[in-house]
Amino acid sequence: MRGMVKFKALLKTWSGTFIFIFLLFAFRSVVADWYQVPTGSMKPTIIEGDRIFVNKLAYDVKVPFTLISLVKWDHPQRGDVVVFDSPTEPQRLVKRVVGLPGDTVMIRDNQLFINNKPAHYQAVDQSKVSEYWDITKSAPVLISETFEEQTPHTITWQPFRQFIAQNYGPVKVPAAHYFMLGDNRDNSADSRFIGAVHEKYILGKANAVVLSLSHLDRFLLHLN
Repeated sequence: MRGMVKFKALLKTWSGTFIFIFLLFAFRSVVADWYQVPTGSMKPTIIEGDRIFVNKLAYDVKVPFTLISLVKWDHPQRGDVVVFDSPTEPQRLVKRVVGLPGDTVMIRDNQLFINNKPAHYQAVDQSKVSEYWDITKSAPVLISETFEEQTPHTITWQPFRQFIAQNYGPVKVPAAHYFMLGDNRDNSADSRFIGAVHEKYILGKANAVVLSLSHLDRFLLHLN
């Protein structure tokens, strides 16, 4: 009896803390969260170790702690950088949306084609290569990629590396699925390996790099 009284007193004392913790985790599950990027698959847009802000209300609202969508008001657009649960492994990934439902995606010599239309590529300033790579070894190439009216973004090619997915497809993206690619095209386990991603696995849109411990000049930089 005494033990029950002590338990009730303890519960009363800490109830506010428990509620706060629950609401905090519910907020992170439904509204917004931050995510530390573990790999360089999105370089140079996002560097390994960067913490990114994820807007979980960008496309829908989900039941807390689940993948069940309650209300959907938008869909990922081509060029969005999104965070999603891998459909094949128990891990969270961040990639760029390149293929929408119904699109036919093909890659030839690292050049992207959507519905048989090629993306546009243009040379960019290579100064960031020395910031993020060891240039005493074989240096990668930075290049601007644009598809139709999409905002340009910088991707990485590593011509010294023979990557098995430099040629891929064509494949048609199923309904309610999205084809994802990493910006570091020759070092990314993306939809070329895990397949198109069902929209239910998409957790939110990555809006900004909020902290980069190894590259503090990137603090609060917005993503492309």
